[in-house]
Amino acid sequence: MKNTIKTICFVAFSSALALTGCRKEELIKGGSDLADWTAETHGYGATPNYNIVFNQDEVMRLDFVVERQYWDAMQTDLASLMSSTGGPGGPGGPGGGGGMTFSEESPIYVPAQMYFNGKQWYDVGLRYKGNSSLSSSYSQGNKKLPFRIEMNHFENENPNINGQTFYGFTQLSLSSNFKDDSQLHEKIAADVFREFGVPAPRTAFYRIYIDYGDGPIYFGLYTMLEVAFDTPMLNAQFGSSYGNCYKPDGTGCQFNDINAITSTYFPNKTNEGADLSDISSFVSALLSTNRTVNPSLWRTNLESTIDMNQYLKWLAANTTMKNWDTYGKMTHNFYLYNNPSSNKLIWIPWDNNEAFSNGPGAVSTILDFDFANLATTPLGPNGDVAWPMISYIYDDATYKTRYDNYIDDFITSAYTSANLNAKFTKYHNLIQPYVTGTYGEQTGYTTISSATAFDNSLSSLINEVATRIIEADTYTP
Repeated sequence: MKNTIKTICFVAFSSALALTGCRKEELIKGGSDLADWTAETHGYGATPNYNIVFNQDEVMRLDFVVERQYWDAMQTDLASLMSSTGGPGGPGGPGGGGGMTFSEESPIYVPAQMYFNGKQWYDVGLRYKGNSSLSSSYSQGNKKLPFRIEMNHFENENPNINGQTFYGFTQLSLSSNFKDDSQLHEKIAADVFREFGVPAPRTAFYRIYIDYGDGPIYFGLYTMLEVAFDTPMLNAQFGSSYGNCYKPDGTGCQFNDINAITSTYFPNKTNEGADLSDISSFVSALLSTNRTVNPSLWRTNLESTIDMNQYLKWLAANTTMKNWDTYGKMTHNFYLYNNPSSNKLIWIPWDNNEAFSNGPGAVSTILDFDFANLATTPLGPNGDVAWPMISYIYDDATYKTRYDNYIDDFITSAYTSANLNAKFTKYHNLIQPYVTGTYGEQTGYTTISSATAFDNSLSSLINEVATRIIEADTYTP
């Protein structure tokens, strides 16, 4: 039924968009400024302009204008997804078995006119995104919901926007900073990962306004992220973008069942339809009995499929930052990219809004440094542990030593009080006017619990880092 609804909506969009098949000059607002559409700002071959799109010193403004019929269809589709499954997103729920479930369907894209710095982008694809960040906010009546932008989504309906980009970027993600009174977790975590040598998306702050018929409405302060499988990020951080890039999601992504390596759990975002031999080889090597019979051979075979040093850096940094909403607790919020230069999988963190926190509820959900509180069930069909990419790695003396050493490296380089305090202070002061200040968020369009909580978040983060450094230092030999 979901597919039918989406098809009907898409046909409606196609029919309407066919009417916009005019010359680019006529698409430009006012019809007179031909400089609006240039190779550098809109073109497919544009060099990704990180300085403009991911400006680190300014909170930028992005406007969307959506025709009422499309906006209404967008809300109807989201309501349908919520009522049928409890939320949209992907094939799996938390922990590889329990908790909320999500539809296999993503919300629909609708065409929007996008404005930035006096320029217009045309029939841009705009949709809702996210799992709990979308479903929880929606259920509470909060309209500050996360979005995904695809600049050329409707190019088949409107050939005039064929290859349209936003200063060289085709896809972008807008995080609502869900469950984050500081509004800084998503940005700072990604920045710190990269500083430590772990590939992670670039980020920047944007004020988002949407006009769907009654004038522009301030939807709040968002964190914009580059999309991990989009060409700019892959080229910038790996030198190529033609390798397989998977977005794992669901129970198969615990990596304890070789029979669960399917496209359902490992959608390939760059080479749709390609086989999953690289993922299968990785999981086979991880679960091999060589682990106990011949550990040296086990490590050699495993390291032929995945960059283990990079993974261990991620594990050390992720654990220290208390970033619990990912592998080890959840079966999503990371990508795996088969780097063509090494033919090895690279672990890329994603959706870091839960970093720097103990998680929901009275009992902390973060993993211990020694993973003593890691779940032991459900086992794989052959008796493999619930989270082998942590359990088996930590049980191996060689890998444990590397992991421990990376924690020491992390708390003396990227994760120091001096570095983090400067970042927290800079960005807290930068965004304050657009969260609680003169131009602040409005009731019903905010993810902070209160203005006081936002004000106090700076000192809380500074104290959190200082305490965590002590805990990490106490853990390591």
